[in-house]
Amino acid sequence: MTKEAILYQHGTLGALMAGLMDGTETIANILEKGDFGIGTLAGLDGELIILDGKAYQGREDGALIAINEEQKTPYAAVTNFKPTIKFPIEHSANNLQINTLIREQLKSENLFHAIKIHGKFKEVRIRAMPKQEKPYKRLVEVSKEQPEFVKRDVSGTIIGFFTPELFQGVAAADFHLHFIDDEETFGGHLMDFELESGTIEIEPMDSLLQHFPKNDETFIHTEIDYADLDKEIQEAE
Repeated sequence: MTKEAILYQHGTLGALMAGLMDGTETIANILEKGDFGIGTLAGLDGELIILDGKAYQGREDGALIAINEEQKTPYAAVTNFKPTIKFPIEHSANNLQINTLIREQLKSENLFHAIKIHGKFKEVRIRAMPKQEKPYKRLVEVSKEQPEFVKRDVSGTIIGFFTPELFQGVAAADFHLHFIDDEETFGGHLMDFELESGTIEIEPMDSLLQHFPKNDETFIHTEIDYADLDKEIQEAE
């Protein structure tokens, strides 16, 4: 019997967008729920990348480092990745072309999907959010200060998820992807890329398990303003 594919998410992007950036779950606990995923760290300190059960931080200086599992996250999404769809890309393609190819292979745009692309890239452009201090700003304001980095002729892996439009705010609707190079020295939130050749793997999710930081006083008592959430997510992502 095939095991159910579960997307486990701690926190929501909507709360993060509103400035709730305190760490509310340890990376160790996140890794118990999945070996593949993305997120951020306490205080919006860079980009969280989880691949093959190992957690990395894409820092605001462009470096990539292994994470101490006692560090905390306000927002992370993980699954135990077991792809059911796999196909090669044997020609150059940009991110828009790859996104179109992936859409054609999705079981349904009403389902969450885990996405993995490994290959050789002509160019990869990433960003990493700069660490914030209290009082936290809304994420859309922080995104205007984010440093961006470009690497050319690099081999690596794109990691992330496709989220249905219905769940905008829980996560970022459409594709939310991070990148890590094979040398484990460069990584962050994926902005743009051109793939030379590679392999795409996809797994549709059966369930979303949403975990809330119920012991975090800020989350419990804050009245969150979601009025411009959709617009802010589109600007920031």
